[in-house]
Amino acid sequence: MTEEKWGQLRTRLLKTVGQNNFTTWIEPLEFNSVDDGVAVFHVPTNFMGNYVSQNFSDLILHEFSLSGVSVQRLAFRVAANSPARPVRQVEQPSEPFAEMQAGTGQKQQNLDEASARSVASGASLSSKATAAAPMETLQAAPLDPRFTFDNFVVGKPNELAHAAARRVAEGGPVTFNPLVLYGGVGLGKTHLMHAIAWEISAQNPGLNVLYLSAEQFMYRFVQALRERKMMDFKHLFRSVDVLMVDDVQFIAGKDSTQEEFFHTFNALVDQNKQIIISADRAPGEIKDLEDRVKSRLQCGLVVDLHPTDYELRLGILQTKVQLQQKTYPDLQIADGVLEFLAHRISTNVRVLEGALTRLFAFASLVGREIDMDLTQDCLADVLRASERKITVEEIQRKVSEYYNIRMSDIIGPKRLRSYARPRQVAMYLCKKLTSRSLPEIGRRFGGRDHTTVMHGVRRIEELKSTDGQIAEDVEMLRRSLES
Repeated sequence: MTEEKWGQLRTRLLKTVGQNNFTTWIEPLEFNSVDDGVAVFHVPTNFMGNYVSQNFSDLILHEFSLSGVSVQRLAFRVAANSPARPVRQVEQPSEPFAEMQAGTGQKQQNLDEASARSVASGASLSSKATAAAPMETLQAAPLDPRFTFDNFVVGKPNELAHAAARRVAEGGPVTFNPLVLYGGVGLGKTHLMHAIAWEISAQNPGLNVLYLSAEQFMYRFVQALRERKMMDFKHLFRSVDVLMVDDVQFIAGKDSTQEEFFHTFNALVDQNKQIIISADRAPGEIKDLEDRVKSRLQCGLVVDLHPTDYELRLGILQTKVQLQQKTYPDLQIADGVLEFLAHRISTNVRVLEGALTRLFAFASLVGREIDMDLTQDCLADVLRASERKITVEEIQRKVSEYYNIRMSDIIGPKRLRSYARPRQVAMYLCKKLTSRSLPEIGRRFGGRDHTTVMHGVRRIEELKSTDGQIAEDVEMLRRSLES
């Protein structure tokens, strides 16, 4: 082998390991010769020879193979005037390089570079200390002390997910594996994941519980590939007692990460270790997730967290108010404010909690009671965003479909009870679910006066307490509009 070929090989190594690693570890190597399948290099120190042989030897042997040079071993010797001293010899693996690393075949060699860059950015292996850090030192994602079962408000939309999470957290024999929690943004998936981790750790301090996001799983996988520490990675993830992965949809489309996740999943299930997963949708609906991964996720208990209903949102607000009043003990909140927020902010619990936090902070700064006027002033942008989701026209359309009448009959002048009652229900919902004024609502209902709208709203409020059918109709329509 010539110096020219070694120069070409070094150029490829630069692209693979990056500039910092190349400058620190590869550039100082002085190629000497290839004799009887042994590539001999001179190195400045024993430490460097040992480090390169441990972390980069497989990659160098692989590059030799691609260059058509038959090399089975690498020998590193300290360059000195005295006779050369061998540092370490590394034999060529019996299997191809890409297969040897994690049993993932060609897919690992073709790891999605864009994903690797986006996840591993900021995790440069530029320093010796970082490059040498063992996988075992990596910590689980931190748990939020607020996210416990005691602070989780239970209602019909999440009671099954809460019960399943409780069962898993109690420990004992693994009854369903994995537990998959899925639902939209801000419905409580992460809260339940943290609560399970806290409870398991409290009940069984000796268990090894690992909680992390799918993005962190992928980052550690990429890091292990770059550092040639796949065995450390496998040992780290397959020696846990409980593996919890949040937002698993993140690995969709990333073939190598999915494959390693699949093998880790199988290894833990075979050991009867508990796996808990969360996602933003059902496993079968996650695009670009491999069928075998979907099948594995669906073999346990899959539970969805439904969009919150009015009662659950009100309960969450009442719980959060108690916490806020510990910080702002002198602040009072007027009647009807929580009910108003529970009606108006319906899609995301995080937005609901953020609105309440802002409300208390604002009232504290201006020294005012939290009433409806302050609420509407302080949360104007949040309320406008909510308003865009539910319009007067949408309410009219939903009500006409529900009562099987034409939309023109709701807006029109007919005063038959079969039309007047649905019209009043629609007016009531417009008042509760939008920020439109009574005169504007009246104009949307065929140019009616605001007193007519006021009468209709009051009539439905009265009937809700005396007529079970009207109460059920209003609730069904509200849920349909807010879902």
